[in-house]
Amino acid sequence: MKGVLFAFLGGMFITLQGVLNANISGEIGTLPAITITQFTGFFLAFTIWLLVRDGNYTQIKSVKTAYLFAGSFGLLIIFNEVTAIHSIGITLTMSMLLISQVLMAFFIDTRGWFGMEKKQIHAPQYIGVTLMVLGVIVMQL
Repeated sequence: MKGVLFAFLGGMFITLQGVLNANISGEIGTLPAITITQFTGFFLAFTIWLLVRDGNYTQIKSVKTAYLFAGSFGLLIIFNEVTAIHSIGITLTMSMLLISQVLMAFFIDTRGWFGMEKKQIHAPQYIGVTLMVLGVIVMQL
């Protein structure tokens, strides 16, 4: 249940962040908006880390180098999301993001990428994604 709650909140925050970034970018431009968003996210995370002290920063040497660049995806996420919101609106953008996330999750799960355990995808999962895609098409009618 805890995971479901955090996933639900994460989805809400993704949508809110997208709308706010689109508004900021309309005022000052997309790249400055991304800079502000990434900086405030870093500052908040760093501050919370200083207060909570969870994890062990000295273990960073054991992390694969490629994984250390995960935060750079934030730039790509925000740029694409803001550009899409300005172009096709928030509802269609969020719908497409969700479908894209599920499809990428399928690839990661079925291939065991990034050290994840390989999982079998069955008919119900394929039906679910198909219904999501059809739902987006219906919303656009």
